[in-house]
Amino acid sequence: MLAEELDALGARHVQPTDGGVGFSGDATLMMRVNLHSRTASRVLMLVAEGGYASEHDVNRLALQVDWPRFFDVSRTIKLKTDGVGSQVRSLDFVSLTVKDAICDRFRQSGLGRPSVDTRTPDVRVQVFLTPDTAKIYLDTSGEPLFKRGWREETGEAPLRENLAAGILLLAGYDGSQPLIDPMCGSGTFLVEAADIALQRAPGRNRSFAFQRLRDFDSVAWEALQLEARLAEKPLAPLAIHGSDRDAAMTAIARHNLQAAGLAEAVTLNTGDVLDVRPQGENGLIVSNPPYGVRLDEQDALAALYPQLGDWLKQHFAGWTAYFFTGDLRLAKLIRLEVKRRVPLYNGALECRLFAIPLVAGSARRDKSDEHAD
Repeated sequence: MLAEELDALGARHVQPTDGGVGFSGDATLMMRVNLHSRTASRVLMLVAEGGYASEHDVNRLALQVDWPRFFDVSRTIKLKTDGVGSQVRSLDFVSLTVKDAICDRFRQSGLGRPSVDTRTPDVRVQVFLTPDTAKIYLDTSGEPLFKRGWREETGEAPLRENLAAGILLLAGYDGSQPLIDPMCGSGTFLVEAADIALQRAPGRNRSFAFQRLRDFDSVAWEALQLEARLAEKPLAPLAIHGSDRDAAMTAIARHNLQAAGLAEAVTLNTGDVLDVRPQGENGLIVSNPPYGVRLDEQDALAALYPQLGDWLKQHFAGWTAYFFTGDLRLAKLIRLEVKRRVPLYNGALECRLFAIPLVAGSARRDKSDEHAD
């Protein structure tokens, strides 16, 4: 989904890899991707790449970078190193040696040395190691891109916004279909769906690390922001409906919708999932059902899944349901044909997005169902 987004935004040499997508482009494209990508976590700019046999080789690689060209010595920095099959004993030591290299380059230029801030740095540097290659990146995003700037309250475990947006795009949602989330929690799917429908740039209400780099072009950035605002559709009621049986969660979802400026666009109420009825002849159900940790919660969910299957068959012919869950029993216990099983991760938890199309004409309707609304 991210590769498709990058193609649409004008990126060149788009290349999906494990855990990311490589692409080429100029500074304006970098800003555009930060502003418009719904599914990316960060936009990292490659500044050095080379082979290594030890931490000292990574230090030498970092010393080759003209760091004062990228940011002023007054900017605070933070280093992070990740690796897959890396040939070093300590990733933390790699971060330390790259930090030393950055400070050495500033001192060699007679500029002093930048300070480290591990909480709210101005500039983040990311190192990534494979078994034989080291790559050093400048993080142009700063705070991760799932932080859109609207979330003020959350439930116990809210979906990250870019994961929710990716699930909606995998489900084929483009803003034209009716959409229901009958277990909406804190409302992440609702906000992301409304932003898609209204063509609103997800990064419109936040700042980015690239604004603190030396070559930041404020005129080009203002032009991109204006372009994004002009592309937005007017705020209006949308065919997006959310509900949750927990009144405390719908109160949080309502607060989040208000913070995102979407209270007028999305319909929200409190009620049991089995009482929800379709809005139109066809559409999408996209939801993240709870998945229990305790045994009693798992038992309750095992009893719920067949009820969900009956509810879908009875009321939602012509619709397609997409359930994102870490409880892989759902596919069997819901007793409906699952057409797709997309593996996704919610943090470290392996999950599935189950796609369940409900064929028109297969539902068992009676007169009471016809007038259920």
